[in-house]
Amino acid sequence: MSKLKNIREQQNLTQEELSKKSGISVRTIQRIEAGTDPKGYTLRVLGEALGVQEKELRSKQPGIENKEDSNEKTTPKEEDNLLNYSSIKLVNLSSLPFIILPPLNILVPLILMFAMKLKNPITKQIISLQIMWTIIAPIVFMLGIFTKSGHNFTLILLILLILSNVYFVLRNAVEIDKRKKLYYSLHFNMI
Repeated sequence: MSKLKNIREQQNLTQEELSKKSGISVRTIQRIEAGTDPKGYTLRVLGEALGVQEKELRSKQPGIENKEDSNEKTTPKEEDNLLNYSSIKLVNLSSLPFIILPPLNILVPLILMFAMKLKNPITKQIISLQIMWTIIAPIVFMLGIFTKSGHNFTLILLILLILSNVYFVLRNAVEIDKRKKLYYSLHFNMI
């Protein structure tokens, strides 16, 4: 996939929308996405329209082999430049209104992930964390009920479980803003 197409899709823009935003014809955008390197004015205008540096739009840099041709994956640093972190943060925060309704705290971020085309490791980790919390929280709650410690203990346990998820979501949101990564994540994906 060309770098332009990858960046354009990460920002949820169609070729037509990018054309209107940049003033570059749809046909030129199609040529660049098909493999033609943008140059000069076109490169500068597309970079400004997408909010990226010009060098990020070139598929080849002088003296450097094209990574797409050598079948290498992009480095984490390059991948970070292509991610839309405000959208990732929105996916993360979308589970907050539905923490009391556990299936929705997974479903809403999952729908947003597909609707916004954010199928990247960070969003998958966000949803995996919600799935794990949704599995563990009822187990802990049921164990608390079986201890027969009284209604006050059960209520406090329920509040602590809900607040723990709120904390995980908010702490990850802060970390996405500051360091472009998650503070709490799993060592595996559940989706």
